[in-house]
Amino acid sequence: MPTLPWTVPNPPPPNGTAFVMASRFEVRSLKDVPRFFLRSLAAWKQVRSAPGAYGASLIAQPAARVFYTLSAWQDRDALYAYARTEPHRGIMTSLRSTMRDSTFTFWEVDTAGLPITWDDAKRRLTEQARTDAAGSA
Repeated sequence: MPTLPWTVPNPPPPNGTAFVMASRFEVRSLKDVPRFFLRSLAAWKQVRSAPGAYGASLIAQPAARVFYTLSAWQDRDALYAYARTEPHRGIMTSLRSTMRDSTFTFWEVDTAGLPITWDDAKRRLTEQARTDAAGSA
């Protein structure tokens, strides 16, 4: 599955700050992949018209049972409003039982630094996963 490319729902201001979120989801089994993928597309459609969304991308690796998301927002409140709004809210609730693991990381960048590269996002996710594992040990 190819990467869904960085899409810009709302152009960011040239001299501003963006709140960025990257996530990595691993589903429990291959049988969970189609359901997770289809629900991810509904959330993708929603983010494309979400107020305060500056950009988003998605990577699906079905054979590995892994999905990555990357998005940039006007601020934390815009991201959280999106997450609490249907269909995203219902999607995440309905998929909770299929999850084996998930990692989330957040940071801020100058809007001139958009779009965020996947290399940067995956590096930050790896660091966050290490921090999370150390905290639960």
